[in-house]
Amino acid sequence: MSGRISSVASLAADPNTIVIGAASGGVWKSENAGISFEPVFDDHTQSIGAICIDQAHPDTIWVGTGENVSGRHVAWGDGVYKSTDAGASWTNMGLKDSGHISQIWINPEDSDEVLVAAQGPLWNDGGDRGLYRTLDGGATWERILDIDEHTGVNEFVVDPRNPDVIVASSYQRRRHVWVLINGGPGSGIHKSTDRGKTWTEITAGLPSDHMGRVGLAGAPSDPDMIYAIIEANEDEKGVYRSTDFGSNWEKRSDYMTTSPQYYNELVPDPKDVDRVYSMDTWLHVTEDGGKTWTKVPE
Repeated sequence: MSGRISSVASLAADPNTIVIGAASGGVWKSENAGISFEPVFDDHTQSIGAICIDQAHPDTIWVGTGENVSGRHVAWGDGVYKSTDAGASWTNMGLKDSGHISQIWINPEDSDEVLVAAQGPLWNDGGDRGLYRTLDGGATWERILDIDEHTGVNEFVVDPRNPDVIVASSYQRRRHVWVLINGGPGSGIHKSTDRGKTWTEITAGLPSDHMGRVGLAGAPSDPDMIYAIIEANEDEKGVYRSTDFGSNWEKRSDYMTTSPQYYNELVPDPKDVDRVYSMDTWLHVTEDGGKTWTKVPE
């Protein structure tokens, strides 16, 4: 049950330090580049959705609990945790009814500012769902993107040149024993240019029907480039790309993961803007900006 790895974070100044989260097995830490791991979260919720290391303060680690998938087997979380002693001890910082957390971002210029994407409870509406911000290291939280009681936030991209600019994907879903309602009118892509005070739903070049789960990833080598993988319907599903930080989009291909409720996460190459990896049952890669995809290592 704990075998799936749901999140990986490493320390830029020392790549030998790796922290991973397991779907049902807590948080594990390695200081020898993955040769061995030690559990550091055994006294807390074991379902992990997201991990983020504060690169400016390497002893500070944030963990979002609740695996960010929608299977009927998935365990839920009880909010976000923070460690300031490299994982030796942890404090629950709130959002206890978020259910499933899919992304955490720490402002590289201000460690007290943290964004958290919460998908919300899987089996019911309401709860702590949306995009949340703290400006005081987790003491208090503000929901800066709130769609409705059925819709949370899956992923987001912060402009590395200007943290006022954010692009986020909302995700409407609801699990029942007999079916997953995976997508609805609440799913979409939204952009803010005033640090989350106001948002505009983006439509230019995007699917017109319910979009389902939308994975977002900014290209480190080109700050204007954002990739999206959009579940949508049979005709409109696929990989999309924006060259103006999310205002306009172009469909690149029909490629879709084997099960969007589990996957739909993209990882752009840090140096090559056209190389992007897709998390899937079999890892896929594109070398031409999303036009064609092949299994790795084919």
